[in-house]
Amino acid sequence: MKDSGIEWVGEIPKHWQIKVLFQLATQVKNKNKDLVEKNLLSLSYGKIKRKNIEKSEGLLPASFDGYNIIEENDIVLRLTDLQNDHTSLRVGRTTERGIITSAYVTIRPINSNTSKYLYYLLHSFDIKKGFYGMGAGVRQGLNFEEVKMLKIPVPPIEEQISIAAYLDEKCSKIDEIIASAKASIEDYKQWKTSIIYEAVTKGLDPDAEMKDSGIEWIGKMPLHWKVSRIKNETINEDNLREPISAENRNNQLGLYDYYGASGAIDKIDDYNVDDEVLLIGEDGANLRMRNLPLVYKAKGKFWVNNHAHILKVKDSNLYDYMAYVLEAGDYSNYITGSAQPKLSQFNLMRFPIPIAPINEQFKIEKFLNNKCLGIDKIITEKELLIIDLESYKNPSYTRS
Repeated sequence: MKDSGIEWVGEIPKHWQIKVLFQLATQVKNKNKDLVEKNLLSLSYGKIKRKNIEKSEGLLPASFDGYNIIEENDIVLRLTDLQNDHTSLRVGRTTERGIITSAYVTIRPINSNTSKYLYYLLHSFDIKKGFYGMGAGVRQGLNFEEVKMLKIPVPPIEEQISIAAYLDEKCSKIDEIIASAKASIEDYKQWKTSIIYEAVTKGLDPDAEMKDSGIEWIGKMPLHWKVSRIKNETINEDNLREPISAENRNNQLGLYDYYGASGAIDKIDDYNVDDEVLLIGEDGANLRMRNLPLVYKAKGKFWVNNHAHILKVKDSNLYDYMAYVLEAGDYSNYITGSAQPKLSQFNLMRFPIPIAPINEQFKIEKFLNNKCLGIDKIITEKELLIIDLESYKNPSYTRS
């Protein structure tokens, strides 16, 4: 081994060379004149993907006339907005001909056989956040002239090919495991949703006599249960909520959670609620997508902004039980707006829900607490596995 003279690389085998980027690759500047190429590509978190040119964020086809035509094995570097975005992966390798915005720097390896090695090398530099120390100017953007002198450790061509093949195999296996873990997490989340729904609409007694609730999202429910509305089972305390802009939030001590539509989003030094309540999102895409929980339990002192409704559970119902009932609800017909979905206070409070007798609420609450705790534990373990695998693949990996 020998010292490479490159701080982020350290030692390298003695027979390797040190070159600079422009000795290994040239910049691609091939404008898409007269829209000769229509295969639109984009760089998203280190992956170059196809996009529909007819549905690309309102841009007209003529707007792609100045895009860069790139080829298979080219390497794309997104070197803009370095001061604001510290989480994105900025290096991608193309596997097909297409066009990409000329705001990105595209380079073409002089020897196409070295494309994968050079990609992995630049990807590693990106993972180490190397580009962030090179930016200058208001936007801290870089161009090819500013990166062409980047020092690169260069093995013989046979080793480059072997290294790339080794990394292809290892990364492919890791990606397969990660994809499987992510799919499994989604399965467990759906299972949890199904268990909650069945428990709060059908109860725990499989032999219970059922009746039609008359409510589409509830369907059949036990004969002795009742259909009520949220306004009859909770007290709305939206009058307590108050938004505070990010720049005006005093969080020197960070004593209290600051809640919005998607749960606690910040820590601040003051509170506007001192109680045990349920918070349910008022607006945002999650009302329709339901990728995140819609209902959050909050207890003690905290601050709630104007994007979450505040509901105090009446003494006739159990706190956790009501949280499960509200989370299970299908609010589709009560949500207004398409671009900005909204669940107004009026629509929320008139939303119909099933209510079990208090003795059954205790049983359902205990059953769901135990079930959901076990499922959440499994999901957490799988999420930690994903983090471990990402860290193994990219030692500088951090979850944003």
